[in-house]
Amino acid sequence: MKIVIATLKKWNLKNFKKLQKLYPHFKFILIKDKESLNLSLIHSINPRFIFFPHWSYKISQDIYQNYECIVFHMTDLPFGRGGSPLQNLIAQGIKKTKISALRVCEVLDGGDIYLKEPLDVSKGSAKKIYQESSEIIFFKMIPYILQNKPKPKPQSGEIVTFKRRTPEQSDLNALMNPALGKLYDFIRMLDAPSYPKAFLDWNGFEIQFSCVKQKKKSLIGRFKICRKS
Repeated sequence: MKIVIATLKKWNLKNFKKLQKLYPHFKFILIKDKESLNLSLIHSINPRFIFFPHWSYKISQDIYQNYECIVFHMTDLPFGRGGSPLQNLIAQGIKKTKISALRVCEVLDGGDIYLKEPLDVSKGSAKKIYQESSEIIFFKMIPYILQNKPKPKPQSGEIVTFKRRTPEQSDLNALMNPALGKLYDFIRMLDAPSYPKAFLDWNGFEIQFSCVKQKKKSLIGRFKICRKS
């Protein structure tokens, strides 16, 4: 059985190699750039499934209508459809969520659900949480789907949509009623590669914050000062 996995993040690429070794009877093919995800290539492979762990690009209709495409979303769908799911969850004070495996369709994050797995987002950087979710996706969810081929079921419940965060929203001054716990959550939820770090503007400089840890009465971490262009 041929399986395509389309993903970009380093931790997912590492887990892809582990998955290959754990399940050698499946033929896994990796796609790691959006240009390679085209109908011509997919036709030549003719995969049984195409999985998209942490894929940020649009999936064309001619692919998801002809092949079983499965994405993974870090909310208990239909709650939290849309962009920046982890950041929106933490900003709302939500500590526990679920990773939803769903079939790609014309409605963003609106497809039928194969299964869900719990995920704790109460502590740790965004990068750490992404890495933990990758472990769950590659070593629990994908194997379960491959081995059991569950029939996806329509989403049920109230639809709540998240908006993708903008870089300007990483400004710590945007935080309402700041307290140590809120500052901790704000900094850690933005601490991942290619994401705009929490920052403060000061006299023509930008101070970026990362690697935050919460103590009883203080926060410790790293800062980086850059001159604004």
